[in-house]
Amino acid sequence: MAYDSIWDRIEEECGVFGIYDPDTSVPLSAYYGLFALQHRGQESAGITVADGQTMTTQAGMGLVTEVFRDLPADNGKIAIGHVRYSTTGASIKENVQPLQVETDLGPVAIAHNGNLVNARLLREKQIKLGTTFRTTMDTEVIVNLLARSVGKDVTERLQDVCQQIDGAYCLVVATATELYGVRDPQGYRPLCLGATDTGWVLASETCALDSVGAKFVRDIAPGQIVRIAADGPHFSSLVTPQSKRRQARCSFEYVYFARPDSVLDGESVYDARLNMGARLWEECGFTGDIVMSVPDSGNVAAIGYARASGIPYAEGLIKNRYMGRTFIQPTQAMRERSVKMKLNPVINNVAGKRVVLIDDSIVRGTTSGIIINLLRNAGAKEIALCVSSPTVEYPCYFGIDTSERNQLIAVTHTVEEIREHIGADRLHFLSQEGLAKAIAGLRKEDLCFACFDGDYRGPIPEQEEVCP
Repeated sequence: MAYDSIWDRIEEECGVFGIYDPDTSVPLSAYYGLFALQHRGQESAGITVADGQTMTTQAGMGLVTEVFRDLPADNGKIAIGHVRYSTTGASIKENVQPLQVETDLGPVAIAHNGNLVNARLLREKQIKLGTTFRTTMDTEVIVNLLARSVGKDVTERLQDVCQQIDGAYCLVVATATELYGVRDPQGYRPLCLGATDTGWVLASETCALDSVGAKFVRDIAPGQIVRIAADGPHFSSLVTPQSKRRQARCSFEYVYFARPDSVLDGESVYDARLNMGARLWEECGFTGDIVMSVPDSGNVAAIGYARASGIPYAEGLIKNRYMGRTFIQPTQAMRERSVKMKLNPVINNVAGKRVVLIDDSIVRGTTSGIIINLLRNAGAKEIALCVSSPTVEYPCYFGIDTSERNQLIAVTHTVEEIREHIGADRLHFLSQEGLAKAIAGLRKEDLCFACFDGDYRGPIPEQEEVCP
């Protein structure tokens, strides 16, 4: 479930990890890497291990610590891993990744972060050719294309596959002897390369490199394939119809998805969020007695707001970190109970205070009102809510499943109506220009803001075609 209906959050689809290292326990490294990426997916986890000849996959539903009570027995020299939220495909055990298949080149396993906009048409085309599917994921479409390709090696086959697929995709691919990484030509999702003393690591975020003691080497550039073998990494470029379009790095990675200690495409996520807080202060100038956040995603922006404004930062809400996620459709009563179980106000910090509250986004507006009511009941004198992203007004088709457009509160309500609906005294959303300036290390034209302005930088599913 990529939209968390209790917490009013849009969630990332997944995280990927890969390691080539003959001199370490690659299953253990993959475990640590996936644990570091757990924020990117909590439905399922999987690890595939290759030893030069054979390949085994262990995967299941649940968190990394739940799935891997026992790690794969074979230490191998290559491992790839995956943690998942579902966007394309249901949340069922058949859809757990990596996907492992047999091909004429030997066993191959793939883990995928992203979403193909032409997956449905490609799937229909494959079914007409006699292909059977055991999952409902677009990743299986990629696997089948790779298995049917006539390229003489995996690099050529990946080139051929990427000529046919369209949308957002970061892939880690394992054969019995080599590790591959692929990033789509528009760069929707992040992928980076690191080095250990004896090997190489691929990961969605740099925090996963840190978890295994790998040093950052470089980001995989949009439209790039990296092949890692005994002699190290080798890079080649994708040339596809998608290559002609504008870059589209997801701005929401910096707002919410990525861990704040990660660096994506040269931009510190922590610094970007500090800048968002400072930009909020510049734009709205809301004053108060304390600045506080909706933990944890609003923490860094709140610190940035406090530093820029000179208003003291204080913890006003404490988060229960041991509450599990729920995937059932909640009633309003269940939603309110869940929020109260997870967040509790610090009454001494809130009572009698004018509070500037920082959150990262409002999607449907289902949770903000509950949180504001919690603070009112704790004695808050006034609550000004600042949101470190613009109003979410359009669905995303590139690895994040937002709600249907008519269910997004900013589509059906003005900012003033949203303020009244959630019960805030004041409300401000960061402007798109402010967000672009906050992500200072990247050019605005290289960032995707489609969920805010509807400027999709490629076809969406209603416009999809099967690439020739």
